[in-house]
Amino acid sequence: MKSIAAGGQRSVESTVARNVVFALLGAAGLVLKARYSGPQMELVHSCGGNVIASFAVYFILAPALGRLKFGRALRAVLALGVVELFEATDGFKVMSNTYDSADYLANGVGILLALLVDAVATRVAGP
Repeated sequence: MKSIAAGGQRSVESTVARNVVFALLGAAGLVLKARYSGPQMELVHSCGGNVIASFAVYFILAPALGRLKFGRALRAVLALGVVELFEATDGFKVMSNTYDSADYLANGVGILLALLVDAVATRVAGP
């Protein structure tokens, strides 16, 4: 693909790098969530991890699914499927997971946040 400077579309490398940065921000959010002690602390501690993890999963899957020409909506559906399946199978029976039905909603919020960030970042970066 041509670079933006050469009048082409956004480079694949810059899109992958952007997705990696957002996935790492999600991972950092998971680590830092335990240190949060502000308004709605109980809500952040109980559902924040799901929102952040879902956000990160969207951007983890985005490079591979982007190469397959999957659109943003299909990437979101697949990422949501992964995190909801993780929830339903108690961490894929590999990791421990505390079941809370509100986590399903929190996962959806994380995916919606990822879609919004992806759309804004794409628009800011240009065609």
